[in-house]
Amino acid sequence: MEYGNTTVPAGLQSAEVRTAFMGRVYARLVAGVAAFVLIELYLFTSGLAVAITEFVFSTSWLLILGGFMVVSWLANSVALRATTPGSQWGGYLLLVAANALIFAPMLVIAEVQVPGTVAAAGQYSIGGFVILSVIAHRSARDFTWLGATLRWFGVLALVAIVIAVVTGSALGTWFSLAMIGFAGAAILYETQVILRETPPGRETVAAMALFSSLALMFWYVLRLLMSRR
Repeated sequence: MEYGNTTVPAGLQSAEVRTAFMGRVYARLVAGVAAFVLIELYLFTSGLAVAITEFVFSTSWLLILGGFMVVSWLANSVALRATTPGSQWGGYLLLVAANALIFAPMLVIAEVQVPGTVAAAGQYSIGGFVILSVIAHRSARDFTWLGATLRWFGVLALVAIVIAVVTGSALGTWFSLAMIGFAGAAILYETQVILRETPPGRETVAAMALFSSLALMFWYVLRLLMSRR
């Protein structure tokens, strides 16, 4: 298959280039998910997952969330500014590792309280991702208008999380449902933006955006399932 022109968005090139481009994006996404699973397996088998969980419960969740946001920003910044494939992969690995660490306590609690929930949440999240990706590719509708809405909703969600942590209040089922919808909308938006605005050679950066949305969906699907059992 053709690699294409690296200065022109893949969506404006031939069908062969578009197909090859998205194939490479999804291959990198699968690689990121596999790396996430392997890191979590190591954390659990080594006992580090329990140690991380104990550390999280002994410190401020706001500090943990702030650190995660800083690392995620750094990972995306490295990948976006990268001039070589290796640099892009370095940013991607940093993002995956950060997600694996922040997910560890949630996975420990889920496995202790509701065994089997993690696998179910993973299946639902991947199934939802596949369905939304097909819609984004085959629908004649333009989902790129969601960009501004997603940014505002993201800010409001972050404020709600901070308030909940500070006040000790719980964000219930409706918040989880809203965040699952937010993640789904982000998948629709990012898929079309990747195809229409991203040129060949930036597949790793594109995969990072999809990985983040899939991870967000997984987090809140897991949270929802835990709250209903």
